Amino acid sequence: MSAPSTTPRPAAANSVWPRLEPLLPQVTKPIQYVGGELGAVVKDWDAATVRWALMYPDAYEVGLPNQGVQILYEVLNELPDVLAERTYAVWPDLERLMRAHGVPQFTVDAHRSVRDFDVFGVSFSTELGYTNLLTAIDLAGIPLLAADRTDADPVIVAGGHAAFNPEPIADFVDAAVLGDGEEAVLEITAIVRDWKAEGCPGGRDELLLRLARTESVYVPRFYDVDYLPDGRIQRVVPNRPDVPFRVHKRTTMDLDAWPYPKKPLVPLAETVHERYAVEIFRGCTRGCRFCQAGMITRPVRERSITTVGQMVQQGLEFSGFHEVGLLSLSSADHSEIGDMCSGLAQQYEGTNVSLSLPSTRVDAFNIDLAQELSRNGRRTGLTFAPEGGSERIRKVINKMVSEEDLIRTVVTAYTNGWRQVKLYFMCGLPTETDEDVLQIARMAHEVIKAGREATGSKDIRCTVSIGGFVPKPHTPFQWSPIERPEVIDNRLKLLKQAINADRSLGRAIGFRYHDGEPSLIEGLLSRGDRRIGAVIREVWENGGRFDGWSEHFSYQRWVDAAAEVLPAFGVDLDWYTTRERDELEVLPWDHLDSGLDKDWLWQDWQDALSEYEQDDCRWTPCFDCGVCPAMDTEIQIGPTGRKLLPLTPVNGLKLPAGTQH
Repeated sequence: MSAPSTTPRPAAANSVWPRLEPLLPQVTKPIQYVGGELGAVVKDWDAATVRWALMYPDAYEVGLPNQGVQILYEVLNELPDVLAERTYAVWPDLERLMRAHGVPQFTVDAHRSVRDFDVFGVSFSTELGYTNLLTAIDLAGIPLLAADRTDADPVIVAGGHAAFNPEPIADFVDAAVLGDGEEAVLEITAIVRDWKAEGCPGGRDELLLRLARTESVYVPRFYDVDYLPDGRIQRVVPNRPDVPFRVHKRTTMDLDAWPYPKKPLVPLAETVHERYAVEIFRGCTRGCRFCQAGMITRPVRERSITTVGQMVQQGLEFSGFHEVGLLSLSSADHSEIGDMCSGLAQQYEGTNVSLSLPSTRVDAFNIDLAQELSRNGRRTGLTFAPEGGSERIRKVINKMVSEEDLIRTVVTAYTNGWRQVKLYFMCGLPTETDEDVLQIARMAHEVIKAGREATGSKDIRCTVSIGGFVPKPHTPFQWSPIERPEVIDNRLKLLKQAINADRSLGRAIGFRYHDGEPSLIEGLLSRGDRRIGAVIREVWENGGRFDGWSEHFSYQRWVDAAAEVLPAFGVDLDWYTTRERDELEVLPWDHLDSGLDKDWLWQDWQDALSEYEQDDCRWTPCFDCGVCPAMDTEIQIGPTGRKLLPLTPVNGLKLPAGTQH
């Protein structure tokens, strides 16, 4: 790419469409680059004071349904002087053509060059999207390294769950936001607006300093990392006096005040989820020790049943979707979930609208809920997540589910007409043995036997899906080693044999799994420090793209890059992955405050090793995780005592003109 320019961004950004369009017949799924979806917004460039490019760093089919990006896109575009457009990772076939023809990374809304925007916001839900970020930065003509950027380049801001440890990409991003984005993007927008109105005093450095002073935007360049001789971190400290020692997460408390998305994007191409998704609450206090999302999104904040009803009505009328997804980390835990499901089922009875709970706790599912979800005759898939095969390992991970609960719940589903359920487990958990994993086969056999007995039919199935455990920052397992891939793969081999040992039962059980190699690399990235940035760059320069896709992921490429880069720092791949951390080690993210008390996390790690279960603090006295006092927040739950009605019952949903869904 050409050397960085110091000329300011253009007052009017030209569309790259005339150069892009001739390339599209030569690539797969060209429709994903066209834009113009129902719900898309194109605003006048010249009328905007602050301009955002928003990216989910994966393909369109994965990125478009992303709830976080859709919400921020809508929140920003509601401001009269702000413009927000979307960009996604381009497939390697189009990347090659763009490089050959000089077409930069573009937005799908108005096909403007990403480099022309003021802020480039990237939302990471997984660390395996890091190489796609580098592709987008480079294609945009923006210097890869934040230190090389000038006033002509957008400020690159990382967000999403992976931003709670942005150190591996600290070389490449200008800033990171921890936590909820709705209010954060408005605050960043106001700072950029004021800075531009004043004539951009102090240039890029002054703008970043203003962001850092909020104490809720992390700017890596203002922090220095010192290392001990053995490779561990000695300290992370600000390198200027007006920068905070700790950066705090953002927590949006009143979800009813943020009823987004109001106008969901309706995709032109097939995507992984095609439904109207409404987030019914944020946070989780179940305390599953492996679950970063549950830890970093505390406290629980419920959206009221009336707001959910209004959002569903407006979202369906706008989009024409036929499925409503009631999203959260454990949707059946909403204090009004029964009334919510029965109210929505009643509302849309006689239509082709179906309800789904994408994440369902084993012990929170009951007959009434099952019947409400299937009232319209359409049964969306049911996934239950015991996570561990043995009772012992479920105590270690604090997944308080008994085998009796699981059998009873799945039988409830079978007797209410479901013929297929999915059971999700993890492999490679702390203290796990072969026997813990083999218990999954026995549990699956018991599920099929109980289901056949209850229904009198052999026409039932379950799918056992296995994911690899990855220790994440801000969880009790952040100190845990990762199991080696060959151990994981051997356990999965033994499990498959055990499932098929009884042919009568085994033929009714599907088996899907991820091998151990991607989990090890995700673990490297999730708990890495700034030195890992050089590994990411090496992988990317050697062709790393779409590492979250098995057909594109290369374990050997990551191993080779680590072997090339890390010895210069006196560490290696095992040092970051299979090594257990001790209590006093400074972790790369310790200066980034999720609200959780580190001493509490350590004690919970010790409780895990002792196989001690922790209660849910929603229904029991507080056990001092630290979030509520540290964040000046509190758990917000119902019941409100209200019902979905008096919303008008729907008889035959009207679809917007031109909608095919």
